Amino acid sequence: QVQLVESGGGLVQAGGSLRLSCAASGRTFSTYAMGWFRQAPGKERDVVAAISWSGGYTYYADSVKGRFTISRDNAKNTVYLQMNSLKPEDTAVYYCAARYGVSTRELNRELEYDYWGQGTQVTVSS
Repeated sequence: QVQLVESGGGLVQAGGSLRLSCAASGRTFSTYAMGWFRQAPGKERDVVAAISWSGGYTYYADSVKGRFTISRDNAKNTVYLQMNSLKPEDTAVYYCAARYGVSTRELNRELEYDYWGQGTQVTVSS
């Protein structure tokens, strides 16, 4: 079992930055690929970014490329999402998720993930 707890959400003006953190329980964090997803009101949950167990592979949705950076610190059992140049359309609940294994295939697919956090709200004002 892996428990995930997100933090770092909040209210920010357009053009600003936030860094989300996701702390994972357990001693096998390094064997999980991690992803960040988001869900805006009335919309489906979509992938934002994902990172392989080693950090050697990353994936970004087109809408956040060049603005967001995903990273991980396996010694701290934590994955991060640095969000820069935020836009009002980035407003959503952000979730982190964990998928067991070293494969980098289909890290953008929600159904591939085994564990989910409870989410943290990000609101970007115009």
